[in-house]
Amino acid sequence: MFTSQQLTGGSVAAHRRLLGGPRAAHPHRVLAGHTLTDVHDLAPLARFGPLVATDLRDVTSDPAALDSTGFWAVAADFEGGLTCARFGDVRSEPVPAPVPGRWRGPAAEDWTSSLDRAAYTAGVRRIREHIAAGEVYQANLCRVLSAPLPDPAAADVDDLTALLARGNPAPYAGTIRLPAHGVEIATASPELYLSRDGRTVESGPIKGTGRTADDLLEKDHAENVMIVDLVRNDLGRVCTGGSVTVPELCAIESHPGLVHLVSTVRGELSPGAGWGELLAATFPPGSVTGAPKSSALKIIDALETAPRGPYCGGIGWVDADRRTAQLAVGIRTFWIDRAADVLRFGTGAGITWGSDPEREWAETELKASRLLAVASGAYAAIGRTAR
Repeated sequence: MFTSQQLTGGSVAAHRRLLGGPRAAHPHRVLAGHTLTDVHDLAPLARFGPLVATDLRDVTSDPAALDSTGFWAVAADFEGGLTCARFGDVRSEPVPAPVPGRWRGPAAEDWTSSLDRAAYTAGVRRIREHIAAGEVYQANLCRVLSAPLPDPAAADVDDLTALLARGNPAPYAGTIRLPAHGVEIATASPELYLSRDGRTVESGPIKGTGRTADDLLEKDHAENVMIVDLVRNDLGRVCTGGSVTVPELCAIESHPGLVHLVSTVRGELSPGAGWGELLAATFPPGSVTGAPKSSALKIIDALETAPRGPYCGGIGWVDADRRTAQLAVGIRTFWIDRAADVLRFGTGAGITWGSDPEREWAETELKASRLLAVASGAYAAIGRTAR
């Protein structure tokens, strides 16, 4: 069995909160006006760019399955819960056009944050104290936004995905819809956690965010280089000696409403290293934890008041037959929490000694604003922003 401790190398037992271990199916209970049987009528589905997978065959929390056969959708919570779903039918088809009124998102004013402005900026100052004490060089501080769904029984993440594809297109966009297994995710992630082609593995850490390239500071470049070193070290644990390289460092990428600094780290997996070893060496992703990773995770555990869930985890697909894969870092990600009938979304920022608390808060607002507008806005408004 693939446990939370195995996923992170067992370095931060205190970090495992509510979601450790494999996900469990929801108990049958009555929600507002419906039962979970209604929700479970949504057919299992995974969608990644032009690929759509249906005909669910198997669900497991064992990463060794990813080295077997078949096409797998993968959702790994930041806290360590892993869901691997094998589908029998995989085909290419475009993301459907949004149907007006089908997705009923939360009202814009209903979003609440696990950390308000005062708590978040205080957390930034506390991380700077840890940096001054030599305990950490960088740590990622996140908050989870939540809002009630106006019609939970009708909420389908694939409808939200259709809106995101028009309002906030992203290179690693995807959907995993497994209501019976507690997984309902729609991501517009711009960041590559891991890709694989045979024995070649690659990661694309993002550090540095601004509205334009002129907004990027020296602090952003230094932070990116720091996380690249962390990712190199992580991959070096499971790659052959001397094979880990950095083909691209601090490239500027444009995404809807903002720009990022993105680097590429590549290596060749050692003989005998499979998905279990690769995930254990690299998870959680370095760009959403900090450096050193073990110290950053302890600080995150102390300062954050809500589990991140799929936010900052890993979301994507593995084709075990072709030995190819693409997993995104679960940023710019929505998920439905059926236990509370709410939609959740995470946002955060990397904190270094050079961080200004108010600027970091503003960065979390920038990262969230467009996506929350897509999830909460009317279809006509989304159509205008997409043009």
